[in-house]
Amino acid sequence: MSIAELTVDSFDAAVAEGASLVDFWAVWCGPCKMQSPIVDAFAAKHPEVKVCKVNVDDEPALAARFGIMSIPTLIAFRDGQAVHMTVGLSSLEEIEELYK
Repeated sequence: MSIAELTVDSFDAAVAEGASLVDFWAVWCGPCKMQSPIVDAFAAKHPEVKVCKVNVDDEPALAARFGIMSIPTLIAFRDGQAVHMTVGLSSLEEIEELYK
């Protein structure tokens, strides 16, 4: 299980094909720290989904592009298109529902 850290330069290629989950987070964010092991568990359980992270402090252009106002925010992508978004701490089951 490898979770890629995305930048503005790598983002589009990373989510272009198949199913992807992108976790928008920041180092100082308490709920993001609680979300991280849940995202890790999702990645381990669902190898068919590419799981990635975007640090909103390092990549403000990506945060702005997707209208990220609160973190953690998870966005589910299919073939480069955002299909679902959840804001705030999500359980493993809630993340799995994004792909049903």
